[in-house]
Amino acid sequence: MVSFGGLARKIFGSSNDRRVKSARPRVQAINAMENEMRALSDDELRARTEQFRQDLANGAHIDDLLVPAFAVVREGARRVLGLRPFDVQLIGGMVLHEGGIAEMRTGEGKTLVATLPVYLNALAGKGVHVVTVNDYLATRDAGWMGRIYKFLGLSVGVIVHGLSDEERRAAYACDVTYATNNELGFDYLRDNMKYERAQMVQRGHNYAIVDEVDSILIDEARTPLIISGPLEDRSEMYNTIDAFILQLGPDDYEVDEKQKTAIFTEDGTEKLENLLRGAGHLKGESLYDVENVAIVHHVNNALKAHRLFQRDKDYIVNNGEIVIIDEFTGRMMPGRRFSEGLHQALEAKEHVTIQPENQTLASVTFQNYFRMYKKLAGMTGTAATEAEEFGNIYGLGVTEIPTNVPVQRIDEDDEVYRTVEEKYKAIVREIREAHAKGQPTLVGTTSIEKSELLAERLRKDGFKNFEVLNARHHEREAAIVAQAGKPGAITIATNMAGRGTDIQLGGNAEMRIAEELGDMPAGPEREAREKAIHDDVARLKEKALAAGGLFVLATERHESRRIDNQLRGRSGRQGDPGRSKFFLSLQDDLMRIFGSERMDGMLQKLGLKEDEAIIHPWINKALEKAQKKVEARNFDIRKNLLKYDDVMNDQRKVVFAQRLELMDGENLGETVAEMRQDVIDDLVAKHIPENAYSEQWDAVGLKEGVLQYLNHDLPIEDWVQEEGIAEDDIRDRITEQANAAAADRAERFGPEVMTYVERSIVLQTLDHLWREHLVNLDHLRSVVGFRGYGQRDPLNEYKSEGFELFQAMLGNLRQAVTAQLMRVELVREAAEAPPPQAPATHGHHFDANTGEDSFGDVATAVLEDPRVVPAEERDPSNPQSWGKVGRNEPCPCGSGKKYKHCHGAFA
Repeated sequence: MVSFGGLARKIFGSSNDRRVKSARPRVQAINAMENEMRALSDDELRARTEQFRQDLANGAHIDDLLVPAFAVVREGARRVLGLRPFDVQLIGGMVLHEGGIAEMRTGEGKTLVATLPVYLNALAGKGVHVVTVNDYLATRDAGWMGRIYKFLGLSVGVIVHGLSDEERRAAYACDVTYATNNELGFDYLRDNMKYERAQMVQRGHNYAIVDEVDSILIDEARTPLIISGPLEDRSEMYNTIDAFILQLGPDDYEVDEKQKTAIFTEDGTEKLENLLRGAGHLKGESLYDVENVAIVHHVNNALKAHRLFQRDKDYIVNNGEIVIIDEFTGRMMPGRRFSEGLHQALEAKEHVTIQPENQTLASVTFQNYFRMYKKLAGMTGTAATEAEEFGNIYGLGVTEIPTNVPVQRIDEDDEVYRTVEEKYKAIVREIREAHAKGQPTLVGTTSIEKSELLAERLRKDGFKNFEVLNARHHEREAAIVAQAGKPGAITIATNMAGRGTDIQLGGNAEMRIAEELGDMPAGPEREAREKAIHDDVARLKEKALAAGGLFVLATERHESRRIDNQLRGRSGRQGDPGRSKFFLSLQDDLMRIFGSERMDGMLQKLGLKEDEAIIHPWINKALEKAQKKVEARNFDIRKNLLKYDDVMNDQRKVVFAQRLELMDGENLGETVAEMRQDVIDDLVAKHIPENAYSEQWDAVGLKEGVLQYLNHDLPIEDWVQEEGIAEDDIRDRITEQANAAAADRAERFGPEVMTYVERSIVLQTLDHLWREHLVNLDHLRSVVGFRGYGQRDPLNEYKSEGFELFQAMLGNLRQAVTAQLMRVELVREAAEAPPPQAPATHGHHFDANTGEDSFGDVATAVLEDPRVVPAEERDPSNPQSWGKVGRNEPCPCGSGKKYKHCHGAFA
């Protein structure tokens, strides 16, 4: 029975069919221009670029230029690379130009497709970013496709790890810039830590095309990009809180060892509040007031350290350091530290030196970074299964682009075995059969460990010539993948490895030429060798075709259908034959999660013998349903994370926009004067309540506040005694005195120096408070989940308290800036001093599955603090050679005291 939806699709076609069909007239118009373009000389073809730019300057819309611009790029690609984009590639280019996602099968030439909309959108001169998953692909594509852009008169830049700011600025200034998602995000964050507009490297977010868009905007978007730096010394706070925890009894907290949670009872909270109040650490009445977010975080960590973590079980103390013990292997993990202050709480508990905590200086999710672009587009072989997420989060529609030649690949039903051992036996048997008939085989695994386990298994079974490929070294990866289509080749790969490089049957001739001939000079000998390689590849291709094309053998189903489809899509490129098959066992992760115990019992009752498999289309459907559930759950997790990040993102946008205004402002005098007036108004309102009698005024408190923030000792007690004095009179007198002092300072400094001083102080103070605010938001986020137990929505609580914290930060900014500017004095040569530099930082992007930092030791090495000097290079008698010394480090002079109690006391 056909559903109404199915009937409508039969008559009218799907929405995807209609979108593809609507592009056909423009494809025909481009084709009609082909002879005209071929008749042009190289110079005449190049001149079209300038003509298009002139048309845009004269008011033409960029869409009006699509047909002639695509025709120019097609001809340019044919002349420069010998590649002529097919009609379906033109349709893909149109989807990208319109700000959508083009889903194109592997081998359909996505890299070339991007050149069409990139060229068209680069004509406006505002910059186009092409985003790739790794440095190798960014460099490869910039060099390869860059030849077309340069031929047509456009400039091309590439951003990879390790470039200087000058090199980055030059690359971003180009018409077309190739870069990785991580580098783009980090440059954005670092730019918003700079103190002068001229120090910034990016020039806006106009248009981006994201290659492997599912990998970047979904898989990697589960965790944010973070830039961190060392936090100021808080060891005394950790020690103080630790001493308080020791004063609590068993009735003051509840511990759940199974869930690894420890919380304070009402009695414990009250006892702690009294201790903290006595030590002057509690603001307001309650421990859980919004101002005490950081204190709550400290006391929770201290409680965990004492009640959940046991010495010699969870950690050991070795040479005065806390070393974590891995709970699964029992091994020591030197160098690893618990995050968010927990490691420092353990150090305080064990009375060893408390190492400085790392603080988040700036962070952004990929969702919020890429949503800044005025126009965003993406391409991949697999996006349809995640179409809802692309639409909801990024406003991107997915269009499936037809293949140039119909797909010939045969997708066989899954084989399900009872045990992993039986499954591996079947896999080895299948690999042996394919290898015997000369069929190239790509074996997909779900992790690096499993790929190495299977490789060991093959070695034991007598296989010698096979490659193991995982996502560690991208250049080597591309070379392995390029030759994985040779007859009889066996390549074991993690599912994501080698994306961006096609598996060509018979091997990749260009890769072989580069590898085998290397730097051989041009000439008859090289030409003969190149021809021999091309002939050999053609011969090997015929052999691989005769054996049935590429066989994709998957050892497990992934949580996401998309990853499975990526693996399948490796085979059957450009109409080649091929086949794919998945081997599963009831002990696989996905099968185990979805009730394989019942299935195991049922299969035994049905008489399934050892080494026998169950094969049925129903199994495939059931697995797809299971995968859909997991995908929906993961989408909900990402959506929830984004809701929280959106709160911070709104504040981030305000702060970053404010920084730009401050950097661009010629004269900050008015802004500073407004801040000063707000501080005066707040002081008067606080100490002179509205409609209160003069006897109720707090003249002493107001006098102290004016001295603290305005650096003025005024006779406020005498003013209050004057008959008929009003609060407005007192406000006006304070304002008059403060403005006079500020005007006198401005006159002494001179306008240029004063502007420099004001800008430096405002920016540095804003940055300092913003970093503290990020820490507070992190702490708030870690505790706000508990509000759910009280039937309160944690997200709403986070929004409202986050806003209160932001308001408090802005109030602190006004006070801190005013207090500094009312005390600042001119230091000789201040005007010639270089602008302040951003602090020493590290970049991080943690893998959502493994928790590993993808930047490892090379985290933004260009930002390493040059002032940190190794201990052996410090001269005890020459403080100039010491560089930056930690407050708790032994003083380099050799006194044996801590630096803060020795030379650091005078710093």
